[in-house]
Amino acid sequence: MRVIVTRPLAEAERWVQGLAQQGIEALAVPLIEIRPLAQTGAIAAAWRRCRQCQAIMFVSAAAVAHFFAARPPDADLGTPEQGPRLWAPGPGTVAALVRQGVDPRRIDAPAVGSGQYDSEALWAQVGARVQPHWQVMLVRGAARDVSLPAPNASTQRDPSPAAGDAQGEGRDWLARQLVQAGAQLHWVVAYWRAAPRPQAVRQALAQHGVGDDDLWLFTSSQAIGNLRACMPGHDWSRARAIASHARIVAAAREAGFGEVQESRPALADVAASIKSAQ
Repeated sequence: MRVIVTRPLAEAERWVQGLAQQGIEALAVPLIEIRPLAQTGAIAAAWRRCRQCQAIMFVSAAAVAHFFAARPPDADLGTPEQGPRLWAPGPGTVAALVRQGVDPRRIDAPAVGSGQYDSEALWAQVGARVQPHWQVMLVRGAARDVSLPAPNASTQRDPSPAAGDAQGEGRDWLARQLVQAGAQLHWVVAYWRAAPRPQAVRQALAQHGVGDDDLWLFTSSQAIGNLRACMPGHDWSRARAIASHARIVAAAREAGFGEVQESRPALADVAASIKSAQ
């Protein structure tokens, strides 16, 4: 049995290597493409506002990577004592911040081993500290390159939560908690998520002989939606999947997957779930 890792390419390759170290054969079939914005002026402007914020929330490791990649030479986060707290919904985002040289002591995130890595678990850690005057920046992705003009009127608005994206729903929930606490929010788009070319996905699945004996790993509802778009009408009733959140489990079942198991999102927990499914 192989595991089909559907994360964006760079993350998928890291997961394939990590699962191999656990004795699990895995194959990267990215179902989301992470792309930089064509113009990063808005990110540069956000960097220059960082010291005015009490907290900066990064929705993912990709948000960290693209935000830091666009940092102007004259901007920084200030000291841990005087600069903003940095919020992360899970260990992958924490690791991405540490790779950027962030002092771990200024990062707030759900406790490792808590079993829940999402906005609700993060809020349990930080919510009691939020004050009405707080300025909070939320760094995220978008469904299109918002630095370019929208192609038509129907896409003029880029909603903060991406439709069908469990992470999007989570950050929308967190935004509501912050507003209710009296904080002022500043949304910053650092990257955009594109669907892969359907033909490329179909060719990859055919080339590697992916079938019902393989186990799909989903960490995003958007990946499931992209898979359905790439293979319309495909019968998934004999396919099995592991999903990292209840909302993603629901999306996989809606897509028709016959067996779907929920797992904690950390690699060690996913590996344990995979081994139990063998």
